[in-house]
Amino acid sequence: MLRLGVMGFGGRISGVINHVLRPLAPDARVVGIVDPDEAGARTRLAECDRDDARFYPSLAEMVRAGKPDALLIGTRCNLHAPYAIEAAAYDLPLYLEKPVAITLEQATALEAAFEHSRCPVVVSFPLRVSPLCVLARALIADGAVGAPEHIFGVNYVPYGTCYWDAGYRNFAITQGLFLQKATHDFDYMMYLLDSPIVKVAAMASWGRVFGGTKPAGLTCDQCEEAFTCLESPDNRKRHCAGGDLHPHPCTFGEDCGSPETGMNEDASSALLEFANGARGVYTQVFYTRRDAAARGATVSGYLGTVGFDWYTGELKRVRHHAPYSDTARGADGMSHFGGDDELCRDFLDIIAGRGASRTTVQMGIQSVYACLAAKESAETERFVAVRQVGQTAAVTSPPGPLSA
Repeated sequence: MLRLGVMGFGGRISGVINHVLRPLAPDARVVGIVDPDEAGARTRLAECDRDDARFYPSLAEMVRAGKPDALLIGTRCNLHAPYAIEAAAYDLPLYLEKPVAITLEQATALEAAFEHSRCPVVVSFPLRVSPLCVLARALIADGAVGAPEHIFGVNYVPYGTCYWDAGYRNFAITQGLFLQKATHDFDYMMYLLDSPIVKVAAMASWGRVFGGTKPAGLTCDQCEEAFTCLESPDNRKRHCAGGDLHPHPCTFGEDCGSPETGMNEDASSALLEFANGARGVYTQVFYTRRDAAARGATVSGYLGTVGFDWYTGELKRVRHHAPYSDTARGADGMSHFGGDDELCRDFLDIIAGRGASRTTVQMGIQSVYACLAAKESAETERFVAVRQVGQTAAVTSPPGPLSA
């Protein structure tokens, strides 16, 4: 039996265990959980785990008494780094959800904790290891574009309302959508170019679409405007717009935050400079719906262009100096476009001692450094240098509110 210990048994990590990892390792059992919401966590346990799972007050107690073979961290985002720092003291394989940190102080402390740790980590970066992205990287490495000069990354999110009508609206926990979403994208963009991001100029829009002056705590079943509001469950169903189809917190409520106090952005973009001299641009939009969904990248050089979109499942290679192009299609219906399966295979290989991580904690930290630079740039309207893993410069104080 493979014994798993979990910190924060929420929807995401329970889904990974129950629907992705366990089909690959049927003998996996959740034997220990650290989660203040024991009642909620128990509803997410698979039938095969209900007899074995025990709840513990701390990670240390779970490791001591539960004797897990591996650990998984699926807490709220502000607790990823504190638990990972504690887990670094053990030699147990660790599956760590992204973002691995939400502040510079957390990120530098996490880097220090793992500088000499023997704890192997798989960071939840499924896009980097998805088949389409791996194919694109192989083509680029094989010279399909020549020297990569430019990358364009895009994320038109069709389910973005979750950042205003669910727990992700809590800015104190998310610290904005560069850290929540772009942490994936900056990571795979650095992977494609085989080079870290070193400088960022970013901008964002806050409160132009979501957020507003509706009373805090308002839900659709209490609202007199539910009949006309496009975000009501009935209208979301009518327009096939997706999102939560039950009464939910108002997406136009004052408890979404404000530009002055901090809130998730409606859209944000960044100009990127890579260490190898390439340039790039990235854009993420959170109010799009349905067929507007798009996520992927286009890499170009003098010899060619390679681009792909995970939603269409297609990769296209264009030869600039030959009269033909190629198109490849990926398989449909895979979790996170096939990346979750790859991450779980990597995790199981590490546990068995037969493989290494392709999404290390250092990669997770480097992505956070890039995201924090983008966040700072958008807030201060200036270019920001990206801290690099291994850099020893003193940590500066975080910037002020969004209006600074």
